[in-house]
Amino acid sequence: MADFIRTLVSLVLANYPLVFFALGLIAAAISLQRSPEPAKARLIVEKLLAWHVFFAIGLYFFYNFVMHSLFGKMSARFIGWQDSPFQFEVATASLGFAVVGLYAAFRGFEARVAAIAGPAMFNLGAAAGHVYQMVTAGNFAPGNAGLIFWMDIATPVFGAVLLVLSARAARPSTAARAPRAAREERAALLTL
Repeated sequence: MADFIRTLVSLVLANYPLVFFALGLIAAAISLQRSPEPAKARLIVEKLLAWHVFFAIGLYFFYNFVMHSLFGKMSARFIGWQDSPFQFEVATASLGFAVVGLYAAFRGFEARVAAIAGPAMFNLGAAAGHVYQMVTAGNFAPGNAGLIFWMDIATPVFGAVLLVLSARAARPSTAARAPRAAREERAALLTL
């Protein structure tokens, strides 16, 4: 049993981007289940977005901060790097993203855009760096070419999709916009 637990903990710790991503989905599902409102598209997107920002951005980057600041040598080995002072810079950037993610999770749309956009640039840049390392240095370490690489792409893409769906859900329907457009058109004609 102890070996099973050790293996499970190692698996969770080594695959933390997927774990935090999945926790966001699970938390959103639980939140929707407990919601007194019926699950309409707007509510579903709202819950998915809030919990995605909380877990896949806020807690993920806090964990990344801890790993790169307190366990830098181990993190570097996992990625296939040598330990260097840049570990601290990655750690502090991760801490900044974590703070923004935890703040924005249950705030407005604009805060969530910021919480997803900054880390998305970091993650997509890291993915490009991983590809470069795979091609030029043959670095296929688990932290460079494994699940981390794929989650560096999937997390920002999923976040962007949620932002687009959230923006669409917040827009008034065409029927609600039509009377306003007609009034604006009449007002423009009257000013001529």
